[in-house]
Amino acid sequence: MRQSIFAAIAAMPLLLGQVKTEVPEPEAGAKPVTVERIKVHGTALEGNLEGDAIDRDVIVFLPQSYAKDKKRRYPVVYALHGYSIGADQWSKEIHVPQTIEGAFAKGAKEMIVVLPDSKPVHNGSMYSSSVTTGDFERFIAKDMVAYIDAHYRTLPQRASRGLVGHSMGGYGATRIGMKHADVFGSLYIMSPCCLAPMAAGGRPGNAEMAKAIEEVKTPADSAKLPFGARAQLASAAAWSPNPKNPPLYLDLPTKDGVPQPEVIARWTANAPLVFIDQYIGNLRRYKAIAIDVGDKDGLKAGSGQLHEILDKYGVSNSFEIYPGTHTSAVAVRFQNFVMPFFSKTLCFTGAC
Repeated sequence: MRQSIFAAIAAMPLLLGQVKTEVPEPEAGAKPVTVERIKVHGTALEGNLEGDAIDRDVIVFLPQSYAKDKKRRYPVVYALHGYSIGADQWSKEIHVPQTIEGAFAKGAKEMIVVLPDSKPVHNGSMYSSSVTTGDFERFIAKDMVAYIDAHYRTLPQRASRGLVGHSMGGYGATRIGMKHADVFGSLYIMSPCCLAPMAAGGRPGNAEMAKAIEEVKTPADSAKLPFGARAQLASAAAWSPNPKNPPLYLDLPTKDGVPQPEVIARWTANAPLVFIDQYIGNLRRYKAIAIDVGDKDGLKAGSGQLHEILDKYGVSNSFEIYPGTHTSAVAVRFQNFVMPFFSKTLCFTGAC
C-alpha cells in the first residue's frame, strides 16, 4: 500500500499521542556520562528567509572515560529528532543520558552522542535544503560534523560516524544517509515519515484546513494551527520554497482550494522512495543499515517499502517490526538496539 506524504503527516498527531514512552529500568553500575549544551553556527543556514536561528542548540553526551583518558578518540553518533520537537524534548523522549549510560553498562562500546536541534518556525525542517528554512541537510552533514570534529576528540572518518533519526528524523537519516555516504558509515532509521510521494491528485486535508493554511501570514498565525496543518506548512517551507512569495516564502499544494500539480511534483521529488534509485551506489557503501518500526505505527508501510527496495538492489540491511506504536518504545529501542548497533558497526580505531 502506498503511503502519501499527506497521509503520514495527518497521522502524526495520533501517532505521537497514542502511548506514553516506555522507560528502561536504570542499569545497575551504570557510569554517568557528561552532558554539554553548546551552540553550533550553521553556515548552511545563513540568509534563510524565515529568519530562523543560525546558531543552533546542540546537546553532546561524552562517556565517562572522555575526561580521564586525554589521548583517546571516539566514534560519534548523530541522533535526529522528529517533527514538533527540538533537541531538548528529543532528549526526554529517548531518556538520555540514562539510556546512553544503560547501553554502556550493558556492554556497548563508549562513543560520543550528539543531538542537534533542527526545529525552525513551523516546527520542522524536514532536514532538507531550502532557501526558506536554510539548508538543514548540509547543516547536519557538514557544519555539525565539522564542528564536533574540531572541538571534541573524535575519530574524524566516515567509518566512525553513525546517523540515526526517528519519525521526521528517520526521514532525515534516510535522505542525508543517501546523499552523504562520504560522511557517515552506518545508518539506523527509526519509524521514518514521509518516504513515499503524495498520490496523484491528492489534497492536503479537508477544504477548511486548506483554507486556514492559505490564510497564514505570520509565524503567530502558524502557531495557532492544529498539528497537521502546521506540519504541511513546514513541508512547504522545506520542499516548495519560493523567495518571490512573501511573507512565508513558500508555495502550497493548493491555491484557492485548487490542487497545484507543479507544487505537488516538487514535494514528490523530495520523497526518498522516489529518488532512492539515484543513490544505490552510496547506500552500498554503508557497513550497516537498520530500519525499525512499531507494529501499531501508521508509518509501518513506508518503512517496509524502504526495506524492500534495499533488498531488491541487494543492499545489506536489517528490518524489524517490534510491538509498539510510533513513540511507545523509542527510549527502549535507543538503549537496547540503536546504541548496540553502532557499537558493533562503527570503527573504534583510527585504522578503518
